[in-house]
Amino acid sequence: GVPPPPAVTPGEGAAMSAVISDTAYDELAKAFRGPLVRPGDDGYEEDRRVWNGSVDRRPALIAHCTGAADVIAAVRCAGPSGPAAGLPLAVRSGGHSFPGQSVCDDGIVIDLSAMKGIRVDPEARTVRAQAGVLLGELDHETQAFGLAVPAGIVTHTGLAGLTLGGGIGWLMRKYGLTIDQLLSVDLVTADGTLLKASADVNPDLFWGVRGGGGNFGVVTEFEFRLNPVGPVVLAGPVAWHMADSARLLRFYREWITDVPDDLTTAVVHRKAPPLPYVPPELHGKPVVMVVCCYAGPVEEGERVLRPLRAWGPPPVLDLCAPKPFVQHQAMFDPSFPHGRWYYFKSCDVDRLGDEVIDVTAEHAARIVSPLTAFPIFQLGGAIGRVGEDETAFGRRTAGHTFNINGTCEGAEGFEREREWARGLWSALAPHQTGVYANFLMEEGEDRVREAYGPEKYRRLRELKRRYDPGNLFRLNQNVPPAA
Repeated sequence: GVPPPPAVTPGEGAAMSAVISDTAYDELAKAFRGPLVRPGDDGYEEDRRVWNGSVDRRPALIAHCTGAADVIAAVRCAGPSGPAAGLPLAVRSGGHSFPGQSVCDDGIVIDLSAMKGIRVDPEARTVRAQAGVLLGELDHETQAFGLAVPAGIVTHTGLAGLTLGGGIGWLMRKYGLTIDQLLSVDLVTADGTLLKASADVNPDLFWGVRGGGGNFGVVTEFEFRLNPVGPVVLAGPVAWHMADSARLLRFYREWITDVPDDLTTAVVHRKAPPLPYVPPELHGKPVVMVVCCYAGPVEEGERVLRPLRAWGPPPVLDLCAPKPFVQHQAMFDPSFPHGRWYYFKSCDVDRLGDEVIDVTAEHAARIVSPLTAFPIFQLGGAIGRVGEDETAFGRRTAGHTFNINGTCEGAEGFEREREWARGLWSALAPHQTGVYANFLMEEGEDRVREAYGPEKYRRLRELKRRYDPGNLFRLNQNVPPAA
């Protein structure tokens, strides 16, 4: 007799290319315009990579969509009655998902990265952007007219995933979250239907996509309201030695109580990176930075920032200056390049109480990796002026969100950084009031429920039952359909 084929572990490379049948492949190819890439094909090894280098998955097929028709074809292929039914389905725009949910083992990846269309209407102050657009690409088009959508802090982040989870960034205290400027989406549901969702059309779905992630389908295009920004803003970091962290945070806590909404800040603890604008004597030295973005008139911003600059010991670095908004948006790009190994823990807190500050300063002093950095984002302002029930996004009343990330170039030292991140997160446990869904790793259903709260979670499950009863779109911060 013929010996049985060798057992193959899922994810063991080209040996798994037969996971998608030739029939399914051929049927999809007939209805698909973009490239279809399988294990062994040219470009497969590069195509399967995502931003977080610690994620190493091998899909059976990567479908590079050129437009909504390709998305519909791919969803129908993977859907409950399609020829590839039962295979995992991942959706990727920028590939920035912290836990790497935009790629899967032995399934299909719907890759939207070629869908780059952007159309600005400067008169109506709106922009339409396809799902493969990155934040820097959007800013490039909108800032030509002195306009912007509040979105993110790293320019190579995908607009789609950032928006669907809520979208925090440098303009949020002035203009709210990214979803607060969203006017409509085009979305392909689990049965391969293209729907529009807005305040007037499918308003239940529009509520859910504003914070509920990719649970309800594949968004192919977004329409946003635009806001006047810059093009020059007062922005950048003001830094002190990390030994001053606890004292600085106590001052900062009081200072931000009455700053205008034009100002959004984040406190960052890390070792100073060896970048051209950082003096060589600071490279590798532990610092604490207050990174600012003042989106109003520059001279007003200078007045608002004066108390920060005058606090305590003189700053060791002050790069807060008038600059193009797009330049500030790219400031963190060198710290978060593709391919590094990233591990995140996150939580919201209502205020920087003394215990929170002491825990933060104590654990920041234990950072070992020169690549590890954790921002504490200042929330409030316009975020809290949107009604709690108007969108699916979790608690809008949080004061700050911690984004604790341990980072290494590769596997070496990664376990140590991961344990450090978990340690700081655990020490903050008594003060945690929630979590931002986009900052979750694969942490289970309880943490997803925590991100939304019990009532919104129940409502999201009902919505999921209506639009994706089979949970086809489950590789995300998943909300299972109501029973």
